[in-house]
Amino acid sequence: MKIEPKLTLVGAGPGDAELITLKGIKAIQKADVILYDALANEDLLGYAKPNTPLVFVGKRRGSCAFSQAEINQLIIENALKYGNCVRLKGGDPFIFGRGYEEIEFARAFDIPTEIVPGISSSIAVPELQGIPLTSRGVSESFWVTTGTTKDNSISTDIALAAKSTATVVILMAMSKLEEIMQIFANENKSQTPVAIIQHGTTSQERYILGSVSDISEKARKENIDNPAIIIVGEVVNLHPDLIKVFVEKNRL
Repeated sequence: MKIEPKLTLVGAGPGDAELITLKGIKAIQKADVILYDALANEDLLGYAKPNTPLVFVGKRRGSCAFSQAEINQLIIENALKYGNCVRLKGGDPFIFGRGYEEIEFARAFDIPTEIVPGISSSIAVPELQGIPLTSRGVSESFWVTTGTTKDNSISTDIALAAKSTATVVILMAMSKLEEIMQIFANENKSQTPVAIIQHGTTSQERYILGSVSDISEKARKENIDNPAIIIVGEVVNLHPDLIKVFVEKNRL
């Protein structure tokens, strides 16, 4: 039987295995081989056909199993060998997932591609903690930015976001937390509320609440580390632990 190579990029959602789209599940069921990341819940692999090759290509505790160039090459090799290669990525593959790089590489080899969007952790994780990224009278917009760039420096977008009144969601930033909070403090936002949610939507989920001025110390004391999402903005006051105080304050 002739093998027809294909790359199907599937967003696995933020961590909870139930937070994947029906189309994502159907894509996994049709896979001839699956390349999956660390942030993709491994329970999702149970939807695969029996004997489907499963290849882990993610990161654990900052250690790369494969470089991006190696992953790109594995996609091509597996698609040519098995056929429909499903690339299962945490969250949404086009939001800090390097998904476009993989699509572009496959297209260079004339391999057909398909994209199945996923629920982004940047929205779902705060939401499931009761924090809306926008709320009438509190926040009109939000930023989603990475904490660090490919050269491990702080994204310049954070300084721009800190000047705005928008909610700011920062991913992959725990190693730069103190420096990032200083950027907000420099904009007279020391008392702006902050939430950090670790392992969001999973059974290991933990969170801390504080302000720009004290969240770094709280994170150290509670040993909060990646994978985690940082939310900076007045909407954090809408968290169930804080809402009563927020409502009473705004009644005065």
